[in-house]
Formats: sequence, structure tokens, C-alpha cells
Amino acid sequence: MRGRGAMVALMSSEPETIDPLDPQSDEELGRTLMLLNRLSHDAIEQINGLMKTLHLRFAEAAVQSGTVSQQEIEEAQEWMSKRALGRPGGLIEEMLRRHSRKRDVILWEHDQLEPSTELILAHQPDHPYSEAIRSLRTELLLRCKASRGIITLISACGGDGRSRLAAELAIAFAQLERRTLLVDADLRKPSLHRLFGTQNEMGLAQALTSGGSHRFHGVKGLPEMALITSGEVPQNPLELLSGRGFERAIREWRRNFEFVILDTPPMTRFSDAVAIAAVTGNVFVLGRAQATRFKDLNEVRRNLSAAHCRVLGAAINRF
Repeated sequence: MRGRGAMVALMSSEPETIDPLDPQSDEELGRTLMLLNRLSHDAIEQINGLMKTLHLRFAEAAVQSGTVSQQEIEEAQEWMSKRALGRPGGLIEEMLRRHSRKRDVILWEHDQLEPSTELILAHQPDHPYSEAIRSLRTELLLRCKASRGIITLISACGGDGRSRLAAELAIAFAQLERRTLLVDADLRKPSLHRLFGTQNEMGLAQALTSGGSHRFHGVKGLPEMALITSGEVPQNPLELLSGRGFERAIREWRRNFEFVILDTPPMTRFSDAVAIAAVTGNVFVLGRAQATRFKDLNEVRRNLSAAHCRVLGAAINRF
């Protein structure tokens, strides 16, 4: 970083041509990309690593890492050119406009979905269960860094109420008008599509298999919430969730949403949840009263410790 000198060059009103090969222009382009796309610390570290090992410029390394698209590079260069010509608008203002537009990034491909009556928070806000969910939401807000984050829900066994809790938590965050994504990453026995009354032919599994875009569903009454269903159960779920395509998806969701809630398969039966948690970092563990065994929870703890995950908390489901 060049400190004040770089900022003066960025705000100069003298017309100039942006040369991507010029070191100072590349530095300014990097700063612009970091601000306009709100790149995380981890993303910047990854880009810097590629710059050193492959001898790339910042923009080239950003594209190589999958953190920034070529279109976003061109938009940043266009913005820099306009600033060089003295056109109005500061970087912070442009960043705010950019993220205001990002509220419209999701295009609902179907009619918005209706939450099932099983999802009590969506239909009975005064129910004791709804109050318990809101209390849990408050705890997670306090534990998530920078009041945002990706949370992977994990349980030892099936039948612990994990999918329902994932849906209820996503609804709770969306009710705070926080941009929230709910992802059914249980590619073994998915159920979130049933909780929102939709078909499940296309979803996360198909996007990861083909490398295509994800299909976002809207939710009635919750304009800040989106849902990605699992799609039809694939033959290689663990491989899909351990691949680079899933890592790229996590980075994209991290940029476009304040909270991402992921449902997973039971950990004592499958290794998928560990693979997911290793990418997302934050996990919340759920058990069921008088059903989940202590030795199963102990196994969950050991697996999460080996994956270096951050456990945000744990709860016992009594409903």
C-alpha cells in the first residue's frame, strides 16, 4: 500500500489512461476490487499467495482464485477510468451503490415458496419455541464475527431436528432484515425442500456437478431470505462437497449474504458434515434430549477438533 500517495492518485481529477501493467495502476485496481467486492481477509491472503507463487498481478490472481470474475475486473477498471476523467462519485459511495444493487442479485426462478406449518417461527411468533429460536439467534449474533457469518448445523444422528432448526434460524435472521441464505447441503437424505413445499430435481448437487449457477428460491413474507435445495441425491456427495466448486460457492455466498445457514447429514453416519465444516469454519451442534448419546457427541467433538472448526455453541432439542 502507498498510503496517502495512492489515495491522491485515485482521487486526481486529471485525465489519465489506466494501464493494467503499471504497478501503481495494479495497486489501485487491487484496492478498488477489495472495496467494491468487500473481499474477506482470507480471500486477500489467498490472492497474495497466488501473486507470490505464480508471479501474477493482483487482478490476475483474483480471477485465478475464483474470488473475482472478469466482469468485476472490467467494472472496477471502468470506475477507475471515470475517476481519472474527473467524473463525480467517491469510492465509498460507489461501494454503497454496488451493494445496494447486490440486493437484487438473486433472480427467483420460481414462485416464492410458502414455509410449512412445521416451521413454527414463520406462523406462530408468540409460541415458546419461536422465543427459543430468537434467543438462539441473539446468541449466534454475539458469537459471529462482524455480525455476519456462515453457520453449519451439525448433529450426531438423524432425527435430532437439525433441518428444522436450520430453516427456523434462517427465518429468524431474515426477520431481522439480514440478507440470509439457507442451503440444503444434506446430499444424502435432504428435507428442506419438503419444509418449503417445493420439488427437488435441481439444486446444489447439480450446480456442483455441472459447474453452473445455483438456483435460488424466494420465501413468501421474507424478502431477505433465499433457499438453495439439495437437488436429486448424487452418487458422489462427499466428493462434491470436498471439491473446489463447493469452496467457490462458499466464497460467493459469503460476499452476497450476511448469513448463510447450511444443513448437513448426520455426522456419525457420513463424513460430509466434516468436509463442509472444514470449509465454512463455524459450526453449531445440535442434540436431542433423551435420544442423543454422550459417546456420539464426543465423537462429533473429536471430528470437529481434527477439522479445526470453530464451535459457536451447542443445544439440546426438547421440542
